[in-house]
Amino acid sequence: MGLGSDMYRQQILDHYKNPRNYGQLEDPTFTHVGENPMCGDEIRMDVVLDDEGDEERIERVAFSGDGCAISQASASMLSKELQGKTVDELLEMDRDDVTDMLGVDISPMRVKCAVLAEKVAQDGAEIYRGELEVDKTTTED
Repeated sequence: MGLGSDMYRQQILDHYKNPRNYGQLEDPTFTHVGENPMCGDEIRMDVVLDDEGDEERIERVAFSGDGCAISQASASMLSKELQGKTVDELLEMDRDDVTDMLGVDISPMRVKCAVLAEKVAQDGAEIYRGELEVDKTTTED
């Protein structure tokens, strides 16, 4: 492990201890909740879309929930990363985008923790667009 890995580990701990955009938004465009039943992580993502212009652009994101350092840090980092992106860009994201954002190798058992917030936001966007069942709860297991 080099100095770069230590820097990313510190960044993950910082986002875990001092999460950005933690809480709930008033009047979100969509809200969705998901969980990882294997380890007990739970994430709620609130998203406000900018209704000006042709594209559905993400104006604000907040998250709340409980979980391990990886899931909470990932949700915090993702809440910053998504602001200004379009819904299409959110839906195009994959697990590599999230693990790259974290900057450290994630063990196969922890990848589900890392991508939970991304999946919750994506499923919320698909429910908002009518592409997914309204009653669906996101699970990463």
